[in-house]
Amino acid sequence: MNTLSRLKQIALIIGDIAILYIALALTLWVRYGNFFYSKLFNQHLEPFTLVFIIWIAVYYIAGLYALPALKNNLEFKKKFWATNLINTAIAAIFFYGVLTYFSISPRANLAIFLLIFGSADYLWRHFYNWTLAKTDPVSRLLLIGSNKTATEIYDCLIKNPQLGYQVNYWMKEGLEDKEFEHLSQIIVANRINTLVIPAHLKKDGKSAKLIYRTLLLGIEVVDLSTLYEILFQKVPLAELEEVWFLENLAKKHRIYELISAPLEFIFAFVLSIIILPLALIIAILIKLTSPGSAFFSQKRIGKDGKEFIIWKFRTMREDAEKDGPQWANYHKDERVTKIGKFLRWAHLDELPQLYNILRGELSFVGPRPEQPEFVEKLRKELPYYDLRHLTKPGITGWAQINYRYAASVIDSYQKLQYDIYYIKNNSPLLDFLIILRTIKFLITNHA
Repeated sequence: MNTLSRLKQIALIIGDIAILYIALALTLWVRYGNFFYSKLFNQHLEPFTLVFIIWIAVYYIAGLYALPALKNNLEFKKKFWATNLINTAIAAIFFYGVLTYFSISPRANLAIFLLIFGSADYLWRHFYNWTLAKTDPVSRLLLIGSNKTATEIYDCLIKNPQLGYQVNYWMKEGLEDKEFEHLSQIIVANRINTLVIPAHLKKDGKSAKLIYRTLLLGIEVVDLSTLYEILFQKVPLAELEEVWFLENLAKKHRIYELISAPLEFIFAFVLSIIILPLALIIAILIKLTSPGSAFFSQKRIGKDGKEFIIWKFRTMREDAEKDGPQWANYHKDERVTKIGKFLRWAHLDELPQLYNILRGELSFVGPRPEQPEFVEKLRKELPYYDLRHLTKPGITGWAQINYRYAASVIDSYQKLQYDIYYIKNNSPLLDFLIILRTIKFLITNHA
């Protein structure tokens, strides 16, 4: 079922790429009357390809490949044209400010290209969105359960038909419902091809036999938790039992961890040298605007539950935690200094954490490390909380880009669901996507 979503995104990306190159060919035809001339096309191919790669990345960062966003509504139109405005600026900077190596003069070509591509890609995406909404769903579901997880799944699928799922029948009462005994008949009558069930039904003897019979009807059986994870990209902790963690959180990424550690060290070392002048300026400004050290250090809990000292530029008064650790309030916090507000807004206060990466205590991507006092409280109130310490913490992470700052136990519970999802699905591709979405967050947050 997850493959279906990926195929839809891949088809959309392929369509965008095709339109980019068709628009380039049409531009050369309009400008020169011929695009079959190989030398002319080759001269433009390399520089425009570099721009196209950046454009596709910007499309992703803007969320134009997220299936829930593929609707022909005002929000999509605003996002589409705003993103293309950004891409236009990128292309202009590239061709007018950076381009010296390539022997082309793209000013008129770029204007023609933007007109052709903008119109063609908008029509393509409008058609694609319409097709997703009108096409018969690939997965016709029989949903069993009435708990919060099942309700969230139902609400999501009703609002997002473009995802390719349709709930044809919702059996809310589960085992207590007499309809459950007529499961096969319901499946045939409602043209069901996918059965979505709570995991515990597989353990119930009577239910398991009824579910087993559906295999003869060619039915795909999916756990509620699996579909929830696909739709929301987090795990529903309330649905999970210990056996799930044994099956899904075993050490699967040892090779990636071994390779990524030295690469992160090298990148952090190079980045530290590059930002050193900026770091010195920030340190001086902090010293000039408030008494105390330019740096702030604090105990945090890292991988395997080990304590380490995290470093930041100080953004609060020196005595900010004289009464002990407090939940962060990023909307209004009297303890934050004037320069500290700017540093937090620009996320420049995080720069000293490159030192933690060099020491092997942090990664660029991973669950955000918490203070020992909060960890002690949260491990008592939240099930499976310590599992987030199975991997090295990070400067940014899946929970950070999907959920607001944690200001309560409830917030921490939501972020834990994203953290467990990250640990389960950790990969180079996921880390790369998190970095791209972090860039998007920084840009849109500042805008």
